[in-house]
Amino acid sequence: MRKSHRQEKSEFCLEGRFLDFVIKDGYKLKGLLLGTSEGERYVKLAKHLRHTFDLRLPPGTWLQVVGEKKYDPKTGEVKLKAERAMACRQEVQITAEVVPAPVDKTKENKKEKSAKGNTILVCQKSSCMKRGGKKLCQALAASISERGLEDQVNIKGTGCMKKCKAGPNLIMPDKTRYTKIQAEQVSTLMDKHFGTKEQVEIPIPESVNLNRM
Repeated sequence: MRKSHRQEKSEFCLEGRFLDFVIKDGYKLKGLLLGTSEGERYVKLAKHLRHTFDLRLPPGTWLQVVGEKKYDPKTGEVKLKAERAMACRQEVQITAEVVPAPVDKTKENKKEKSAKGNTILVCQKSSCMKRGGKKLCQALAASISERGLEDQVNIKGTGCMKKCKAGPNLIMPDKTRYTKIQAEQVSTLMDKHFGTKEQVEIPIPESVNLNRM
C-alpha cells in the first residue's frame, strides 16, 4: 500500500523588509517578497488582503505578517499564506485586520455579471508592457479599489491592439480607445468615465495627452 503524505499546517508570524509585490497577468496582486534574517521569502496574500494594500508602498518598509504555514514533508517545500499584515512601525499604516464575511454565492454571481458589463481592456503585449503597461494595470486596479468599484468594473488583458508604438493601449467600457496612457493619468481617466465620488464629470485637459485611437 502507498503511504499518503499530508501537508503539515501551522501558524507563522514573520517580520521583514518589504521588497516588492508579486503580480500575475500584469495587474493581479498575488503576494509579497520580504527580506528577512533567513533571506528572501515569498508570502502569498489571502484574497481578503489583496485589495487593502497600496501599490505605492515603498520598498524597505518593515512589515509583520501572520498566517498559515504549510510544510510538505515529501518535497520539503514550505508555503506561507498571510491572513493579516501590518506595519511594524506606526508611521506607515498598511492595513487593518479584515475578518472575511461568509460568502453568498448568489451575490457573488451577480457581482461577476455586473463586472463583466464594465470591462476595461488593456493590451498585454510586450511592447505596451515596456512602455508602462504593467504600472498602468496596477494603477487601474488600485483606482477601482479606492472608488469601491470592484463589483462593477473589471480589468481584462488582451492581445495586440495594433498600436504598438503608441502604447500602452486600452479600451474603456464605453468602447472609447486610448493610447499612450500612463499610470499618472489613471485618476483623471477614471473621473472622466466613472465620475468623482460626487458623480461630477471632470473633463480631461488637453495637456494630459489622452489620445484616442
